[in-house]
Amino acid sequence: MPTMADVARSAGVSVATVSHVLNETRPVLPHTRQAVLDAIEELGYTPNTLARSLVTSRTRSIGLAVSAISNPYFTDILQGVEAAALEHGYSLLIADPHDDPEHERKVVQLLHERRVDGMIVAPSGAPGGLLAYLGRHAVPTVLLDRVIDGHAAPAPRFDQVCAENTGPTARLVTHLAALGHRRIGLVAGLPGLSTTDERITGYRQGLAAAGLAPDDDLVVSGNSESTGAERTVAVLMALAAPPTALVTANNAMTIGALRALQTHDRSVPDDIALCCFDDFAWADLFSPRLTAVAQPSREIGAEAVRVLLERLAAPDRPARTVRLPCTFVHRTSCGCREQPEDPEPSRKGTPS
Repeated sequence: MPTMADVARSAGVSVATVSHVLNETRPVLPHTRQAVLDAIEELGYTPNTLARSLVTSRTRSIGLAVSAISNPYFTDILQGVEAAALEHGYSLLIADPHDDPEHERKVVQLLHERRVDGMIVAPSGAPGGLLAYLGRHAVPTVLLDRVIDGHAAPAPRFDQVCAENTGPTARLVTHLAALGHRRIGLVAGLPGLSTTDERITGYRQGLAAAGLAPDDDLVVSGNSESTGAERTVAVLMALAAPPTALVTANNAMTIGALRALQTHDRSVPDDIALCCFDDFAWADLFSPRLTAVAQPSREIGAEAVRVLLERLAAPDRPARTVRLPCTFVHRTSCGCREQPEDPEPSRKGTPS
C-alpha cells in the first residue's frame, strides 16, 4: 500500500507539502498541488482519515438526525443531504431520533461524540434538551424542516432550512373553496412542530381569504402518522355535518385519510374532495390522482449542507433561516379535470 512518502517522492515534493495539500493546512502553488494530486491518482494512495483528523481537528463528516425510517419525506431529504455532502468531500453519520425528545438528545450526543464537524437535525416537537445540548457544546448545527425561532424559547439561534408552509396550505384551501366547498376539514400534524402550526395558520388564512368562518370541529390532529389520521378522519366522517373537502398535512396522513374514507364508503372526489401537503412518488398512481403541494425535498437537504459548510467556514456570521418555495401540483382528487403542473412555485421563498 503506497504511503505519503511514496506520493512525495513521485511528485518531487516534501512529505509536509503532501500533507498541506491533503489537509488544506497551508496554501500550495497550483502546479505543485496538481503534481501531488496526480501522484495520488497514479499510485492509488488512500489518505488515513483518522490521522488527517488529528492534524486538522476535522473529520470531514456530518451528523444527520432525521426520522427517515418512519417518514418518506425525510428519506428524500436524506438523498439530497448525501449527494451534497459527497460532492464536498464529506461523509454522513445518520441517526433516527423517532421524533422522541429524549431519544433525539441521546442520538445527537452520540453523533457529537464521534467528532462530526457539524450536524443537520430535524427537531422534535419538544426540542428543549436537544437545543440546550447543541448550545452548551457550541455544535455547528442546521435545523432542518422545522424552525424554532419564536417557537421553542428560550433557545440559542441556529441556522435553519425549511420549506414554505403557510402560503401553500392556504392555496389548497382557497382552491377547494373556489370549487364550492364550504366545510373544509384539516388533518393537522404532530402538536408542537412548527410545520404543524404553520400549516394550521395557512389553513385559517385560506378560510379567511375565501370568506369562510372557521369551525374547530373540522380541525383534527393525525399526529403526523397514518394510523392517527385514519382515526381522526373517522371522527370527521361521524359529524352531523361532515366536511365535503379535506386537506391532509403530510404524506403519511394522506394514506391514513384515504384508508378511513374507503372504510366509510366515501369516494374521492365524488363524495369528498381531497388535497394534500407533500407530494410523493406514487401520488399520481392513485385513482383519482392526488392534488398536492410538493416540497423541494432534495433541494432542502442539499441547501442544509451548503448552509452548514458556510457555518463551518465562518463560525461567527449571523444565523439565518432559508425557506424554499413549494409547488402546487394540480391533479384530480380535488374534483377538477386533469391539469398541467403549475410551473410557478406557490410562494416565493426568501432567506431571512
